[in-house]
Order: sequence, then structure tokens, then C-alpha cells
Amino acid sequence: MAYEQILYRVEERVAVVTLNRPDRLNAWTPVMHNEVKTAMRAASDHPEVRVIVLTGAGRGFCAGADMSALQGIQSGQRREPAPEEPFGRQAHPSFQRTYSYFPAVPKPIMAAVNGPCAGLGMVIALYADMRFASENAVFMTAFSRRGLIAEHGMSWLLPRLVGLANAADLLFSARRVAAAEAKEIGLVNRVLGAETFETDVLAYAKMLANEVSPRSLREMKREIWNAQFQTLGEAIEAADKDMAASFVSEDFKEGVAHFVEKRPPTFTGK
Repeated sequence: MAYEQILYRVEERVAVVTLNRPDRLNAWTPVMHNEVKTAMRAASDHPEVRVIVLTGAGRGFCAGADMSALQGIQSGQRREPAPEEPFGRQAHPSFQRTYSYFPAVPKPIMAAVNGPCAGLGMVIALYADMRFASENAVFMTAFSRRGLIAEHGMSWLLPRLVGLANAADLLFSARRVAAAEAKEIGLVNRVLGAETFETDVLAYAKMLANEVSPRSLREMKREIWNAQFQTLGEAIEAADKDMAASFVSEDFKEGVAHFVEKRPPTFTGK
């Protein structure tokens, strides 16, 4: 498929989705939204893809919603978006909304935040399973400085990552948070050097794609996100059922075999 505002490629079992409006710091548009969702579907359906990396072209990740769209809302020109087809009908209902579908994607999504990440761009990054930041990355919720609120579930996501008090700080002040502080408060998993950022992110993604069971990745991702709505007892009960299914899977047999035989794994994801 030809894309207008993103780039898509597959490299050693890793799908790389790049927001591609570098002259606008990859500001989010309806076209970009649809293309990212199409790319996530393509990566989900591609049998060779095991991990997805989402990043931005140029010096930014995503500066938030395109300001022209916000001006249209202010002038009363906004149109309500058409209802979207749920990404995964088997996923929790909360993961079938317009921006909350990343948890329904059955493969790990890594947000590679290479530069400014603000507003809606930060929402997108928070829905990823992991966030790796360049030392040049800067985060800002932005909403309070636009007269807006914590949109698209950020009030649910952010406290789970950084705690209630830190979430209140970031949302109320909309201040700029550098990569080092983002790592310190738990907003990102790792901070990497700018010069080798893409190489280092892809090295980790390729390790996941080639050295661990894609079935385990798929099932663990589902368990982690579903557990946000479960009690401990419910999570244990669900895990017990999942473990029974794992014991009869091809990947479990291969996981034991490659360890005993001291060779690289050849997981199938089944």
C-alpha cells in the first residue's frame, strides 16, 4: 500500500512505522491516524512480523494534533468522526476505541521517541507497550495550555506509569519533561544516545523478534493489559488457564528443545 504521511518497512521480523511529516514535527492528522491503523493491521496480519516499532521522521516524534484541526474545532467546523471498526473484536471493550486500540494489536509495540512528544502524540506513545527515548526527547501533555483536558484515557494511563502525584504534575503544569526525568519517573523504559538511537532501538526489537517466543509475547501482552481490569485472584485464575494451553504449544516444545540442545530457537508462534 502507498502511504502519504507515514513510512512502513519490515526488517528482520520487525515492522517499523514512521510518522512522516517532519516539517510539522509529525503533527497528527486524520490521514496519519488512518494510515497508522492500516499499518498496524498490516503488521498484525504479516506472519513474519513479530515486533512493531513506532517512531517519527526528522527531529520529532509527534508534536500533537495538527493545529489546523484545532482551529477548525474553534471555528465550529469540526465534524464528528465516523465510527471505526474495532481493531480486535476479541479484545477488551476499552481497547476498541479510536485511540486505545494499541493494546488490541497482538504484537508488542515499542514507541521510539526520537524528539518532541506532546499532546496527542504523548497519548499515542502511552498506549504503546514500551517507550524508548532518545536523549533529545522531550515530553509535554500540553492540554492545560490549550484549555483542554486529559483526553483519550490519559487520566487512566499516566498514573499507572508514573503514579498519581507525578501524573497530576505533568497534566496540570503541561511542563516540558526531558528524557532523563522521564526515565526517572517511569514514563520511559530506557534513554539512548541520539546518534545511535534507531540502531539501538532496532537491536532490542530484533532481539525480541528472533530470540523469544512470539506466542509468549502475544499471550503476555494480552495478560498484562487485561490485568488492569482484574483483581489479583482473577489474574491468577486467567494465568492458570493460559499456562495449561502453553504446555501443549509448539513454542513450549521448542523452548525446551533449543535450551537442552544448546542452539538458537526456531519458534513458530504456535
